Amino acid sequence: MSDEIKKPSRSESFVIRTIEQCQKDKGLAAGLKRADNPATEYQCWEHLAAFNIDLEKDYQRLPYATIAAAIAKAKVESNGFMGIGRGISLCYEEGNNSDQAKAKLRRLLACESVEEACRILRPLFSLIESKVNLPLDYTQLLNDLLKFHFDNQRVKTRWAQDFYKQFTNKEIA
Repeated sequence: MSDEIKKPSRSESFVIRTIEQCQKDKGLAAGLKRADNPATEYQCWEHLAAFNIDLEKDYQRLPYATIAAAIAKAKVESNGFMGIGRGISLCYEEGNNSDQAKAKLRRLLACESVEEACRILRPLFSLIESKVNLPLDYTQLLNDLLKFHFDNQRVKTRWAQDFYKQFTNKEIA
């Protein structure tokens, strides 16, 4: 048996490196915070280009820019484990039984393009950051957004399952 070290995926590397760089370089973090605004998104292009992201392809550039902005705004210390569905449900006392939570999930699931999904996720990130003291799994979310362009039904199914999944008291605490 060999102890092979698993090489991180492109998404994992991007998330890890973005977190590390935001902690070290406050100027970069400030630029990345503005990456989710179409008028100021260009401020993150140098960071994206370092990962060979094709800046001309919206379906590739926008997911990376959206996740970079979310990481910079949340000031996370490491990638989390919480999915977006669970994050939405934990924002409300009634969890996935909350009408507000269900409405937010339905709006996210109604997205037809990666551009729309990224736009709808922005306020959800702020909501989750203000209400839930757990970091999102940015790597999984980035992977989902990158797949959204090609197979949005599977991505939406994952988000819905994450929202409606029952959690043990130990997981919630």
